[in-house]
Amino acid sequence: MTDFITPVEQESTPSIVAEKLRQAIAYGELVPGTQLGEAELARKFGVSRGPLREGMQRLTQEGLLISIRNRGVFVNNMDTGEIRDMYLAREAIERTASRQILQGDYASAGDALLAIVDEMAAAEDLDEASEADMRFHELLVELAGSPRLSRLHQTFLVETRMCVHALADTYGSPTDRVSEHQTLASAIRSGDVALTDKVMLTHMEDAVERLIARLPAG
Repeated sequence: MTDFITPVEQESTPSIVAEKLRQAIAYGELVPGTQLGEAELARKFGVSRGPLREGMQRLTQEGLLISIRNRGVFVNNMDTGEIRDMYLAREAIERTASRQILQGDYASAGDALLAIVDEMAAAEDLDEASEADMRFHELLVELAGSPRLSRLHQTFLVETRMCVHALADTYGSPTDRVSEHQTLASAIRSGDVALTDKVMLTHMEDAVERLIARLPAG
């Protein structure tokens, strides 16, 4: 019988490296398509190449990095299929969360979401607006009161943040982004199930089309 109850080990260097790279990708410090140079990264992290490679391998398995034979390791530039697939999963989670919210105190939930929309409107730059966008969707799922939905949503957090930041410059005006989220929050606050579902679908489909339009032709 396997003994799972054993002393807890300190977090390994590869785990720390993987998390630092994960955050650098999530917040746009390492943008899609960037080639990762082992020597430079090892120097910046203050680690040897062994732990660095192991950390990078973990992110390759997660799909955040891609290894191309004889070329190197790159931050994954999500293609059309990957974008659609990621938003399909997000759509399933957030539509379910919305339906759950509408079975409870949807007015208070709508007010909480509208408060984040106000933060988005007051943002001083695109990055600040993108972080408000992230908080909006994290709160939406949290308000459903389902730990399992929240855990599922967290698994897409890095890819979601990448996409949300990539969307920032696709809006003709910052008010367009604010308006989309305000419409969704207001639909939830109204308690209208059909309207909320329709607005959520439109919001997700709009994001997918905006992201696909940013991809290089060919």
